Amino acid sequence: MKITFLSLLLCLSFHTSAKMSRLKDLVHVKGVRENPVIGYGLVIGLNGTGDGGGEIVDSSLKMMFQKLGLNPQKEVASKNVASVIVTAKLPAFGRIGQSIDINVSSIGNSSSLAGGTLLVTPLKGGDGNVYAVASGNVSIGGLNRGKAFPTTGTIANGATIEREINFAFHDKKSLRLSLKNPDFTTAARIEKTINQELGGKYATSKDATTIDLIVPVHYQRKVVQLMAILENFKVHSDQKAKIVINERTGTIVAGGEVTINPVAVSHGDLTLEVKGGESDSPERLYMIDKKTTLNDLVKSLNAFGATPEDLISIFQALKRNGALIGDIELI
Repeated sequence: MKITFLSLLLCLSFHTSAKMSRLKDLVHVKGVRENPVIGYGLVIGLNGTGDGGGEIVDSSLKMMFQKLGLNPQKEVASKNVASVIVTAKLPAFGRIGQSIDINVSSIGNSSSLAGGTLLVTPLKGGDGNVYAVASGNVSIGGLNRGKAFPTTGTIANGATIEREINFAFHDKKSLRLSLKNPDFTTAARIEKTINQELGGKYATSKDATTIDLIVPVHYQRKVVQLMAILENFKVHSDQKAKIVINERTGTIVAGGEVTINPVAVSHGDLTLEVKGGESDSPERLYMIDKKTTLNDLVKSLNAFGATPEDLISIFQALKRNGALIGDIELI
């Protein structure tokens, strides 16, 4: 892949960084979140691709038969049954009777869950209480995905919420907003915007992540209406100058005001110099006057036909030299 496309991505990144974002896209509201639930269950009806027995499966089958009024004396070993862990996320403000999607994952020797049916499985939260009950036909996805990951599957609307989390949101007298990407500048701007729009000192930024908000008197017991207004406020979000590099895939993502101080760079057949004054340059030397942006550097390297692999090495060397103003994160 030529560097031209990456240069375009960098141009777009710098161009869009100054746009305003809605508050709902920048913050979380304390208490408004999903909660994980988990349960153990059995998938039956498999075509010989189950666990084929085992202590856990045998015990589970015996307990199930006993609940159904049967009392088997011998072990029940079947290749049509698989033991699974069922997981799901209980949505914020989930209500009794609401359906949620679930994930089913084999924990035994099953080679495939294709065509199986999950028996009734209670799903518990971290407090040990049952919040939902799951069951249904397991789908392992399309043909290709099924071949690659046949021991995991999903059931759309496979669980029904049986217990609600008590959270009287409309009665709250104060709210806490948490930035998804902590930043002092953005937190200060959010505080200023909220106070200006609401016409008073209602919001206070505590740190780079937290903004505490007092619910105005005329919005008491109308917190939903207040949040509907707040989340549509627009704020100029700021971000650190940062380059994220995935060396395994050659992916480079840059954001913020990444800049390059005057420096000379040589990498293989590539030679580039960034400096304040003018001077004669050899054939492989490309001149850029004064301090420059990362976007300009990429354009310069593009003229030499640099690859993402070249960029990764150059960025890391620039950072180590101190010429690159910004952070580099390897993933």
